[in-house]
Amino acid sequence: MAVWRFAVEGDTVHYGDQTRRRLTHRGCNEPFRDRYWCPKRQWFQKECCPFANQRECENFASMCGGL
Repeated sequence: MAVWRFAVEGDTVHYGDQTRRRLTHRGCNEPFRDRYWCPKRQWFQKECCPFANQRECENFASMCGGL
Protein backbone atom coordinates (compact mmCIF):
# COMPACT_ATOMS: atom_id res chain seq x y z
CA MET A 1 0.00 0.00 0.00
CA ALA A 2 1.44 3.38 -1.03
CA VAL A 3 1.47 6.46 1.19
CA TRP A 4 -0.27 9.53 -0.22
CA ARG A 5 2.18 12.44 -0.37
CA PHE A 6 2.02 16.16 -1.04
CA ALA A 7 5.27 17.77 -2.14
CA VAL A 8 6.45 20.99 -3.79
CA GLU A 9 9.49 20.39 -6.00
CA GLY A 10 10.69 23.21 -8.20
CA ASP A 11 7.70 24.63 -10.08
CA THR A 12 5.64 21.46 -9.69
CA VAL A 13 3.27 20.33 -6.96
CA HIS A 14 2.86 16.57 -6.56
CA TYR A 15 -0.08 15.11 -4.70
CA GLY A 16 -0.78 11.43 -4.92
CA ASP A 17 -0.38 10.41 -8.56
CA GLN A 18 -1.25 13.88 -9.88
CA THR A 19 0.87 16.95 -10.58
CA ARG A 20 0.18 20.59 -11.30
CA ARG A 21 2.11 23.83 -11.62
CA ARG A 22 2.94 25.67 -8.38
CA LEU A 23 0.63 28.64 -7.74
CA THR A 24 2.62 30.47 -5.07
CA HIS A 25 6.10 31.94 -5.25
CA ARG A 26 7.90 29.67 -2.75
CA GLY A 27 5.41 26.90 -2.06
CA CYS A 28 4.13 28.47 1.16
CA ASN A 29 0.34 28.53 1.44
CA GLU A 30 0.01 26.30 -1.61
CA PRO A 31 -3.76 25.66 -1.77
CA PHE A 32 -5.18 22.15 -1.81
CA ARG A 33 -8.95 21.91 -1.50
CA ASP A 34 -9.84 24.00 1.58
CA ARG A 35 -6.37 23.82 3.23
CA TYR A 36 -2.98 25.49 2.82
CA TRP A 37 0.38 23.70 2.69
CA CYS A 38 3.09 24.70 5.15
CA PRO A 39 6.53 23.52 3.95
CA LYS A 40 8.07 24.19 7.37
CA ARG A 41 5.68 21.86 9.18
CA GLN A 42 5.21 19.56 6.16
CA TRP A 43 1.47 19.62 6.86
CA PHE A 44 -1.75 21.44 5.96
CA GLN A 45 -3.25 24.36 7.87
CA LYS A 46 -6.89 25.45 7.99
CA GLU A 47 -6.02 29.12 7.53
CA CYS A 48 -3.60 30.88 5.25
CA CYS A 49 -0.24 31.65 6.90
CA PRO A 50 0.10 35.33 7.93
CA PHE A 51 3.73 35.56 6.77
CA ALA A 52 4.55 36.89 3.30
CA ASN A 53 7.33 34.34 2.71
CA GLN A 54 9.43 31.63 4.36
CA ARG A 55 12.07 34.12 5.48
CA GLU A 56 9.50 35.98 7.63
CA CYS A 57 8.40 32.64 9.08
CA GLU A 58 12.00 31.67 9.88
CA ASN A 59 12.72 35.09 11.44
CA PHE A 60 9.64 34.83 13.64
CA ALA A 61 10.59 31.30 14.72
CA SER A 62 14.16 32.36 15.57
CA MET A 63 13.00 35.40 17.58
CA CYS A 64 10.23 33.55 19.45
CA GLY A 65 11.84 30.14 19.78
CA GLY A 66 9.46 28.28 17.50
CA LEU A 67 5.95 28.14 16.19
